[in-house]
Amino acid sequence: KKYFEAKNVDGCFTMLDNSTGEVTVYNMNLDTTRFLPASTFKIVNSLIALQTGIATDENVKIKWDGVTRSNKGWNKNLSLSEAFKVSSVPHFQEMARRIGRDTMQNWIDSLSYGNKNINGPIDSFWLNNTLKISPDEQLGLMKKLYFDQLPFRKTVQQAVRTMMLQEDNTLYQLSYKTGWGFDEKNNNIGWITGWIEENRHVYFFVTLVKAPAEEIDMPSVRLNITKDILKDLGFFEGKR
Repeated sequence: KKYFEAKNVDGCFTMLDNSTGEVTVYNMNLDTTRFLPASTFKIVNSLIALQTGIATDENVKIKWDGVTRSNKGWNKNLSLSEAFKVSSVPHFQEMARRIGRDTMQNWIDSLSYGNKNINGPIDSFWLNNTLKISPDEQLGLMKKLYFDQLPFRKTVQQAVRTMMLQEDNTLYQLSYKTGWGFDEKNNNIGWITGWIEENRHVYFFVTLVKAPAEEIDMPSVRLNITKDILKDLGFFEGKR
Protein backbone atom coordinates (compact mmCIF):
# COMPACT_ATOMS: atom_id res chain seq x y z
CA LYS A 1 0.00 0.00 0.00
CA LYS A 2 2.72 2.47 0.93
CA TYR A 3 4.37 2.24 -2.48
CA PHE A 4 1.16 3.17 -4.29
CA GLU A 5 0.40 5.95 -1.82
CA ALA A 6 3.93 7.35 -2.22
CA LYS A 7 3.10 7.97 -5.90
CA ASN A 8 -0.43 9.24 -5.13
CA VAL A 9 -2.06 6.47 -7.18
CA ASP A 10 -4.52 3.64 -6.62
CA GLY A 11 -3.72 0.15 -7.78
CA CYS A 12 -3.06 -3.46 -6.93
CA PHE A 13 -0.22 -5.96 -6.92
CA THR A 14 -0.46 -9.74 -7.05
CA MET A 15 2.25 -12.39 -7.00
CA LEU A 16 2.32 -16.18 -7.27
CA ASP A 17 5.25 -18.08 -5.77
CA ASN A 18 5.29 -21.07 -8.11
CA SER A 19 7.25 -23.34 -5.78
CA THR A 20 4.76 -23.03 -2.89
CA GLY A 21 1.61 -21.96 -4.71
CA GLU A 22 1.34 -19.02 -2.32
CA VAL A 23 -0.44 -15.98 -3.74
CA THR A 24 0.17 -12.48 -2.36
CA VAL A 25 -2.41 -9.83 -3.17
CA TYR A 26 -2.62 -6.14 -2.35
CA ASN A 27 -6.08 -4.67 -3.06
CA MET A 28 -8.18 -7.73 -3.90
CA ASN A 29 -11.02 -5.56 -5.19
CA LEU A 30 -8.94 -4.20 -8.09
CA ASP A 31 -7.19 -7.55 -8.57
CA THR A 32 -10.46 -9.15 -9.64
CA THR A 33 -11.76 -6.14 -11.65
CA ARG A 34 -11.37 -6.17 -15.43
CA PHE A 35 -9.65 -3.31 -17.23
CA LEU A 36 -8.51 -2.68 -20.80
CA PRO A 37 -5.27 -4.65 -21.37
CA ALA A 38 -3.71 -1.84 -23.43
CA SER A 39 -0.26 -2.89 -24.65
CA THR A 40 -0.08 -6.02 -22.48
CA PHE A 41 -2.27 -7.43 -25.28
CA LYS A 42 0.83 -7.37 -27.49
CA ILE A 43 1.74 -10.66 -25.78
CA VAL A 44 -1.34 -12.37 -27.19
CA ASN A 45 -1.21 -10.45 -30.47
CA SER A 46 2.35 -11.75 -30.98
CA LEU A 47 1.45 -15.32 -30.03
CA ILE A 48 -1.40 -15.40 -32.54
CA ALA A 49 0.65 -13.75 -35.31
CA LEU A 50 3.49 -16.26 -34.89
CA GLN A 51 1.23 -19.30 -34.51
CA THR A 52 -0.80 -18.50 -37.63
CA GLY A 53 2.21 -17.55 -39.76
CA ILE A 54 1.01 -13.95 -40.15
CA ALA A 55 4.46 -13.29 -38.71
CA THR A 56 6.91 -15.95 -39.91
CA ASP A 57 9.19 -15.22 -36.96
CA GLU A 58 10.06 -12.44 -34.52
CA ASN A 59 12.37 -10.83 -37.09
CA VAL A 60 9.64 -10.28 -39.71
CA LYS A 61 9.51 -6.61 -40.71
CA ILE A 62 6.31 -4.62 -40.20
CA LYS A 63 6.21 -1.61 -42.47
CA TRP A 64 5.82 1.87 -40.99
CA ASP A 65 2.56 3.48 -42.16
CA GLY A 66 4.29 6.82 -42.79
CA VAL A 67 2.38 8.67 -40.07
CA THR A 68 4.79 10.64 -37.87
CA ARG A 69 4.01 10.17 -34.17
CA SER A 70 5.42 11.73 -31.01
CA ASN A 71 7.12 8.46 -30.07
CA LYS A 72 10.08 8.62 -32.45
CA GLY A 73 10.85 4.92 -32.02
CA TRP A 74 7.62 4.08 -33.86
CA ASN A 75 8.38 6.13 -36.98
CA LYS A 76 10.18 3.45 -39.00
CA ASN A 77 9.91 -0.12 -40.19
CA LEU A 78 10.22 -2.45 -37.20
CA SER A 79 10.59 -6.19 -36.74
CA LEU A 80 7.99 -7.89 -34.53
CA SER A 81 10.59 -8.10 -31.76
CA GLU A 82 11.56 -4.43 -32.11
CA ALA A 83 7.91 -3.31 -32.19
CA PHE A 84 7.33 -5.34 -29.01
CA LYS A 85 10.29 -3.76 -27.23
CA VAL A 86 9.24 -0.19 -28.02
CA SER A 87 5.55 -1.13 -27.63
CA SER A 88 4.59 0.36 -30.97
CA VAL A 89 0.82 0.66 -31.17
CA PRO A 90 0.53 1.26 -34.97
CA HIS A 91 2.72 -1.73 -35.85
CA PHE A 92 0.60 -4.06 -33.72
CA GLN A 93 -2.60 -2.53 -35.07
CA GLU A 94 -1.37 -3.55 -38.53
CA MET A 95 -0.64 -7.05 -37.19
CA ALA A 96 -4.21 -7.30 -35.82
CA ARG A 97 -5.64 -6.23 -39.18
CA ARG A 98 -3.62 -8.97 -40.89
CA ILE A 99 -4.79 -11.56 -38.37
CA GLY A 100 -8.43 -10.63 -38.98
CA ARG A 101 -11.54 -10.79 -36.81
CA ASP A 102 -12.47 -14.47 -37.10
CA THR A 103 -8.99 -15.77 -36.37
CA MET A 104 -8.52 -13.28 -33.54
CA GLN A 105 -11.86 -14.22 -31.95
CA ASN A 106 -11.10 -17.94 -32.20
CA TRP A 107 -7.85 -17.50 -30.29
CA ILE A 108 -9.33 -15.10 -27.73
CA ASP A 109 -12.03 -17.72 -27.07
CA SER A 110 -9.44 -20.54 -26.89
CA LEU A 111 -7.50 -18.56 -24.28
CA SER A 112 -10.69 -17.53 -22.49
CA TYR A 113 -9.06 -14.10 -22.39
CA GLY A 114 -10.92 -11.78 -20.00
CA ASN A 115 -14.39 -10.88 -21.26
CA LYS A 116 -13.50 -12.20 -24.77
CA ASN A 117 -15.13 -9.14 -26.39
CA ILE A 118 -13.41 -7.85 -29.55
CA ASN A 119 -16.38 -6.01 -31.08
CA GLY A 120 -15.84 -2.86 -33.12
CA PRO A 121 -12.66 -2.03 -35.07
CA ILE A 122 -10.25 -4.99 -35.22
CA ASP A 123 -7.29 -2.68 -34.58
CA SER A 124 -8.40 -1.03 -31.34
CA PHE A 125 -10.51 -3.39 -29.19
CA TRP A 126 -7.67 -3.77 -26.65
CA LEU A 127 -7.27 0.02 -26.42
CA ASN A 128 -10.87 1.31 -26.18
CA ASN A 129 -12.31 -0.65 -23.22
CA THR A 130 -14.05 -3.28 -25.36
CA LEU A 131 -11.76 -6.16 -24.37
CA LYS A 132 -11.05 -6.31 -20.64
CA ILE A 133 -9.05 -8.56 -18.34
CA SER A 134 -8.38 -8.59 -14.60
CA PRO A 135 -4.94 -8.60 -12.95
CA ASP A 136 -5.83 -12.03 -11.53
CA GLU A 137 -6.53 -13.34 -15.04
CA GLN A 138 -3.31 -11.79 -16.33
CA LEU A 139 -1.41 -13.67 -13.60
CA GLY A 140 -2.86 -16.98 -14.79
CA LEU A 141 -1.93 -16.16 -18.38
CA MET A 142 1.67 -15.43 -17.37
CA LYS A 143 2.02 -18.78 -15.61
CA LYS A 144 0.67 -20.68 -18.59
CA LEU A 145 2.95 -18.78 -20.98
CA TYR A 146 6.01 -19.51 -18.86
CA PHE A 147 5.31 -23.25 -18.74
CA ASP A 148 4.28 -23.66 -22.41
CA GLN A 149 0.71 -24.37 -21.32
CA LEU A 150 -1.05 -22.06 -23.78
CA PRO A 151 -2.55 -23.56 -26.98
CA PHE A 152 0.37 -22.38 -29.13
CA ARG A 153 3.48 -24.19 -30.35
CA LYS A 154 6.29 -24.29 -27.78
CA THR A 155 8.59 -22.41 -30.15
CA VAL A 156 6.01 -19.61 -30.40
CA GLN A 157 5.68 -19.31 -26.63
CA GLN A 158 9.47 -19.34 -26.26
CA ALA A 159 9.82 -16.54 -28.82
CA VAL A 160 7.39 -14.33 -26.92
CA ARG A 161 9.08 -15.09 -23.58
CA THR A 162 12.38 -14.04 -25.14
CA MET A 163 10.82 -10.76 -26.29
CA MET A 164 9.57 -10.15 -22.74
CA LEU A 165 13.01 -10.50 -21.09
CA GLN A 166 14.01 -7.06 -19.77
CA GLU A 167 16.84 -7.69 -17.29
CA ASP A 168 19.19 -10.66 -17.24
CA ASN A 169 22.12 -10.94 -14.84
CA THR A 170 23.74 -13.40 -12.44
CA LEU A 171 21.28 -12.59 -9.64
CA TYR A 172 17.92 -12.62 -11.41
CA GLN A 173 16.01 -12.51 -14.70
CA LEU A 174 13.11 -10.06 -14.97
CA SER A 175 10.56 -10.46 -17.77
CA TYR A 176 7.49 -8.34 -18.33
CA LYS A 177 5.26 -6.38 -20.70
CA THR A 178 3.89 -2.94 -19.94
CA GLY A 179 0.59 -1.32 -20.86
CA TRP A 180 -0.98 2.12 -20.54
CA GLY A 181 -4.46 3.27 -21.47
CA PHE A 182 -7.54 5.05 -20.16
CA ASP A 183 -10.76 3.64 -18.76
CA GLU A 184 -14.27 4.97 -19.46
CA LYS A 185 -13.87 7.60 -16.73
CA ASN A 186 -10.56 8.73 -18.26
CA ASN A 187 -8.46 7.28 -15.44
CA ASN A 188 -4.93 6.25 -16.38
CA ILE A 189 -4.63 2.46 -16.31
CA GLY A 190 -1.04 1.23 -16.20
CA TRP A 191 0.14 -2.39 -16.28
CA ILE A 192 3.27 -4.42 -15.72
CA THR A 193 2.70 -8.14 -16.09
CA GLY A 194 5.39 -10.83 -16.04
CA TRP A 195 7.70 -12.81 -13.79
CA ILE A 196 11.00 -12.75 -11.95
CA GLU A 197 13.37 -15.73 -11.63
CA GLU A 198 15.93 -16.19 -8.89
CA ASN A 199 17.87 -19.38 -8.10
CA ARG A 200 15.74 -21.33 -10.57
CA HIS A 201 12.55 -20.32 -8.81
CA VAL A 202 9.94 -18.34 -10.70
CA TYR A 203 7.49 -15.82 -9.25
CA PHE A 204 4.69 -14.41 -11.42
CA PHE A 205 3.43 -10.90 -10.75
CA VAL A 206 1.06 -8.24 -12.03
CA THR A 207 1.08 -4.55 -11.10
CA LEU A 208 -1.91 -2.37 -11.97
CA VAL A 209 -1.81 1.41 -11.47
CA LYS A 210 -5.01 3.48 -11.58
CA ALA A 211 -4.80 7.26 -11.43
CA PRO A 212 -6.94 10.27 -12.45
CA ALA A 213 -6.42 11.84 -15.84
CA GLU A 214 -3.92 14.43 -14.62
CA GLU A 215 -0.40 14.35 -15.99
CA ILE A 216 1.42 11.25 -14.75
CA ASP A 217 4.75 9.75 -15.73
CA MET A 218 3.21 6.31 -16.00
CA PRO A 219 6.29 4.52 -17.40
CA SER A 220 8.39 5.42 -14.35
CA VAL A 221 5.54 5.22 -11.80
CA ARG A 222 4.48 1.66 -12.67
CA LEU A 223 8.07 0.40 -12.87
CA ASN A 224 9.19 2.11 -9.66
CA ILE A 225 6.21 0.73 -7.73
CA THR A 226 6.86 -2.76 -9.11
CA LYS A 227 10.57 -2.68 -8.30
CA ASP A 228 9.99 -1.17 -4.85
CA ILE A 229 7.58 -3.98 -4.00
CA LEU A 230 9.87 -6.69 -5.39
CA LYS A 231 12.78 -5.24 -3.42
CA ASP A 232 10.60 -5.15 -0.29
CA LEU A 233 9.83 -8.85 -0.87
CA GLY A 234 13.56 -9.62 -0.96
CA PHE A 235 14.24 -9.83 -4.68
CA PHE A 236 17.17 -8.55 -6.77
CA GLU A 237 19.83 -9.94 -4.40
CA GLY A 238 19.81 -13.56 -5.58
CA LYS A 239 18.64 -14.79 -2.18
CA ARG A 240 15.06 -15.79 -2.93
